[in-house]
Amino acid sequence: MNKITAQFQGEKPLITYISGGDPSLEMTEKLIYKLQAEGVDIIEIGIPFSDPLADGPVIQEASQRALKAGTTLKKLIAKINEIQAQVEVPLVLMGYYNSILNYGEKDFARDIAEAGVSGVIIPDLPVDEKAELSKYLENYGVSQIMLVTPNTSKQRLKEITAKSSGFLYCVAHLGTTGDGQQGVYPKLENYLKRVRKAAGELPLGLGFGIDGPEKVRKIIDYPDGIIIGSALIKAIQAGETEAEMLENAGKFAKEIKNAIKT
Repeated sequence: MNKITAQFQGEKPLITYISGGDPSLEMTEKLIYKLQAEGVDIIEIGIPFSDPLADGPVIQEASQRALKAGTTLKKLIAKINEIQAQVEVPLVLMGYYNSILNYGEKDFARDIAEAGVSGVIIPDLPVDEKAELSKYLENYGVSQIMLVTPNTSKQRLKEITAKSSGFLYCVAHLGTTGDGQQGVYPKLENYLKRVRKAAGELPLGLGFGIDGPEKVRKIIDYPDGIIIGSALIKAIQAGETEAEMLENAGKFAKEIKNAIKT
């Protein structure tokens, strides 16, 4: 059992997303420590990118702030490597394929493994176009977490679940991240039952549009874990000082953890 899958044993895990380098790499480090201290089980760290197609305005703006601060993939990996001894929870990098292609697939897999990264999520890389990267990630023991949506066909679902590891990222609704107005897929229970049949023992994490404790309580029975990004970033950005940002992050994480338990 790998480090990510181990987090799904027992209580359902909380998986949070922050944008690497927003507003600085130093703040990213502090947020990781804060979220870990408040019981977050897996932390996704976004790779800043100029055109994040799957993301809504909150994460797009966070990515832009990180880029303006000078964050690069190389610097982000170096920061994670620097702090890995202080990080006990699994870290997952989430980003777009172009960033990894420019870095070099083999170098990327090697460097993130050496930095202690447990997995990667690449929203714009289809299952049938990832052979080289998949091979490198597997060789270095890094999980590739793949995504499915309510529209994923039965055959496609079979292909994706066969090649995903760590957990399967189930998109709760069609559209971009952070769209809480759209809500989660109205036939969520049937959707996740269909996915679970194909996934077997692979845990199911549910994300997109989950914006607070109330929504978590409504859906917690169906997935194996909850993924929240945009709502957390909004909470962080509501703080005017670094101390307030960290306090907001911790408070938000604690509220979601409590909702998962109830």
